[in-house]
Amino acid sequence: MYPEDRKYSKEHEWVKIEGKEAMIGITYYAQKELGDVVYVELPELGKEIKQGEVIATLESVKTASEVYSPLSGKIIKINEKLKDKPELINEDPYNNGWIVVLEISNPQEYNNLLSCEEYKKFIEE
Repeated sequence: MYPEDRKYSKEHEWVKIEGKEAMIGITYYAQKELGDVVYVELPELGKEIKQGEVIATLESVKTASEVYSPLSGKIIKINEKLKDKPELINEDPYNNGWIVVLEISNPQEYNNLLSCEEYKKFIEE
């Protein structure tokens, strides 16, 4: 339910690093708390983002929620599939439900995120 090949933020985003790129999405816990996602507002390609800034807004049947960037960098890919199928975030949050890919500008920030085990303890508190 929480893959070990990535790190997590306390705002319930996950990050998977491949080279200088970081794929970002929300966790299983976050999508479950939101309920059925019905709309995703995605950022612009090429936008520079600092750690902690909003990168997307998710609207669900319960509420709207902002997604914060766990790392700083430039947005180089957005998941266009979410425009037509926002439910991918509920169905497959770690694969088809990814939100953006950043070109990382400060790799040191990755070290401050939670491991899989640390995140599981965090959400149990």
